[in-house]
Amino acid sequence: MKSLHFLLGITCIASLTGCVSSAQVEPNSNLDRARQTLDSLYLNYSVDNSSLLRENYPFDEQHTVTYLASEEQANIPNQFSYLWPYSGTFSAVNALFEATHDKKYKKLLDSRVLPGLEEYFDTQRVPNAYSSYIRTAPASDRFYDDNVWLGIDFTDTYQMTQEQKYLDKAQLIWKFIESGTDSILGGGIYWCEQKKESKNTCSNAPGSVLALKLFKATNDSSYFEKGKKLYEWTQRNLQDSADYLYFDNIRLDGKIGKAKFAYNSGQMMQSAALLYQLTKNPIYLKDAQNIAKECFNYFFTDFTPTTNEEAFRMLKKGDIWFTAVMLRGFIELYQIDKDKTYINAFNKSLSYAWDNARDENGLFNTDLSGKSKDQKKWLLTQAAMVEMYSRLAMIQ
Repeated sequence: MKSLHFLLGITCIASLTGCVSSAQVEPNSNLDRARQTLDSLYLNYSVDNSSLLRENYPFDEQHTVTYLASEEQANIPNQFSYLWPYSGTFSAVNALFEATHDKKYKKLLDSRVLPGLEEYFDTQRVPNAYSSYIRTAPASDRFYDDNVWLGIDFTDTYQMTQEQKYLDKAQLIWKFIESGTDSILGGGIYWCEQKKESKNTCSNAPGSVLALKLFKATNDSSYFEKGKKLYEWTQRNLQDSADYLYFDNIRLDGKIGKAKFAYNSGQMMQSAALLYQLTKNPIYLKDAQNIAKECFNYFFTDFTPTTNEEAFRMLKKGDIWFTAVMLRGFIELYQIDKDKTYINAFNKSLSYAWDNARDENGLFNTDLSGKSKDQKKWLLTQAAMVEMYSRLAMIQ
C-alpha cells in the first residue's frame, strides 16, 4: 500500500482520483481539487520505500528531458525525477499548508517532501546548493533558477511557521545565488553554474522576489537593496518595450533570446508588486499592472466551449508550471489593487480544466481545454495544478 494513506490519512484514494466531474464536489471547491490532485500525484508518481518521485506517468526509464544545460546528462536514463519537477511538490504542499493551516501538510513537508529534497543537496561543491539530480549519482549541473525557487519556498515556509531551520536554508541558497553574479553585462545572475553562457529572466526575476521575501522575513535592508537591483537589471536588459513582457535571456555577447514565457513576466510582476508594498512608490504598481494586462493578452486566448457555455478567456496551452508561477504575480498584485478580473479568469480556466483536462487517474493534460491529450503526464504539471487550486482557494 502506498505510504500516502499513512501520511495524509486517505481512506479511499481510488474514489478521489476516479472523480472527474465537478458535479461531485462542492461549489467553489478549489481546495478539494487541490487535495484530490495531490492525492493523485502521490498515488501515481511515488517510488516504493523512498521519498523520491518518478518524472512521468507512466514511468519510462528511457525518457529524456529537454530542460538541462548538458545534453549528455539529459540522455542518461534516470529512475527518479530531476530536481526541478520534484521541487514543484514543495511549492504545492506549501500552498496547501498555507490555504488550510492543516498540520498534516506541515507533517508531509517534514516527513516526505524535504527528506526527498535533501537527496539532491550537494555538499561536495562550495557554496553548497541543490544539484539537478540526486547526489548518489555522478555529479550533475547546478542551476541558479532551480535553487532560487527552493529559496522562495523555504522563505514562505519560514513565514508560516517561524521555524529558523527553514530560514537558514533560504539564506544558504541565497549565498549560492550570489555566487552566480558578476559584473559582465552590468550584473545579473547566470542560469547554470557549469555553463555560464547567459543570464536569464528565470534566475534574475525570482532572484529579486527571493531577496525581497528575505527582507520581509529578516528586516535586513541589504536584501531589499539586492532585490531592487535585480529588478532594475532585469527590467533594463530583458523587458520588451513594445508590450512590457520579458524575454527569456541575454547571452554574454548581448544577443537576446526573445522567447516569452509566463513565469518570467509573472515573476517580474510579483517583484514589482512586492516593491510597491515595501516602498509605496506608484511606479512599481504601474509596472505590475502593465505586466498583468499584457500577460492576460498574451497568455490567454478566446475560447468557446463545445457545450452551451459562454465563451471566455482560456489559459493557452503551455507549460502549466510556468502558468502557476505567473499566478503568483497576479495574486501579489491582487493583494494591492483588489481587481479580481485576472483571478476570475484563472478560476474559469481551472474550473473548466477540472471537468475536461483530467484522465481516469486524476492527472492533468497540459491542454486545459481538453482538446489534446498527453501520452505521458509530467510530475511538475500535477504539482502546478495543486499549487494553483490552493492559491485560488485563499481568494474568496
